[in-house]
Amino acid sequence: MRVLYGVQGTGNGHITRARVMSKALSAAGIEVDYVFTGRPEGDYFDMECFANRSYRRGLTFHTENGRVCHGKTLVGNNVLQFRKDVRSLRANQYDLVLTDFEPVTAWACLKSKTPCLGIGHQYVFDYPVPQERPSLVTRQIYQHFAPVDDALALHWHHYDSAILPPIVEVHNGSTQLKKDSVLVYLPLECQQQVEELLSPFEAHQFIVYTASGKTSQHPHITFKTLSRNGFQADLKLCEYVIANAGFELSSEALSLGKKLLVRPLKGQSEQQSNALALISLTYGQAMQELNAEVVARFFNESQSTQITYPNVADYIAQWIAKGMPKRTPSWYQKCWQSVVINR
Repeated sequence: MRVLYGVQGTGNGHITRARVMSKALSAAGIEVDYVFTGRPEGDYFDMECFANRSYRRGLTFHTENGRVCHGKTLVGNNVLQFRKDVRSLRANQYDLVLTDFEPVTAWACLKSKTPCLGIGHQYVFDYPVPQERPSLVTRQIYQHFAPVDDALALHWHHYDSAILPPIVEVHNGSTQLKKDSVLVYLPLECQQQVEELLSPFEAHQFIVYTASGKTSQHPHITFKTLSRNGFQADLKLCEYVIANAGFELSSEALSLGKKLLVRPLKGQSEQQSNALALISLTYGQAMQELNAEVVARFFNESQSTQITYPNVADYIAQWIAKGMPKRTPSWYQKCWQSVVINR
């Protein structure tokens, strides 16, 4: 079986999910070609696990200081290049096309009338999950950004719907935590403001990951440049996580039992909805602004939740390898039966 897999590369969450899926698809004997879009090729890192990969410009979102700018997003995307990207793909030459909210592969399938299966979190908002009421612009984006024929939606809870648990690395054994250590990942915020937010909390050690290097004037704050291995090592060791409300990092934090505080992007209904879900499930806390009082309460009052998820990537890959038989409610329920929540 030959599969074309489109991955949205604007953020790192989609790529993290694709890393897990790549192992499962390979183990199932499935040959995969990957297409990454959403950022310049030189801005990707640690991509060796995707042996057969290519890059396109695709479409992306423009953000400033923790807010999505819809006007600049519309102006900044090159529609003519996007059409060329779509025409350059021969989606109908593959046995199956997957997309993780990636628009080039999705539209290439639409143009060639090739079936396309979505795998990801964005597809969950067709179900009765906690969500912020999206604006007209946002609704149009969800409907037309990466259209698919069918989708496997992912969330932290099933909500009695056709939803699967998150796709995360399955961790075996326990890790010794560094007490009062905090991993911070707020890449779309002004990093100077992030440093000012954290500077009063001298009893904690902060590791802040950024896209570019920065030196802190405070001994309890360390800035690090993004790397897959370094980030994962620090994530396993930390006690707390402070991050934007992206789905994949929050899922990783929950699977490792981290105390979680999210700051959802303004104007990004998915992240706002994620924050609502984390609060309603009592899995984490949220702040709408960079607020030192909220951070202080988080350190004083937060409780950890550890969720053991099954190997969802392997579950999906085996289903694909078997020819994708019809999915029944019991198919979803079987996967959720392996989820264990410890508080």
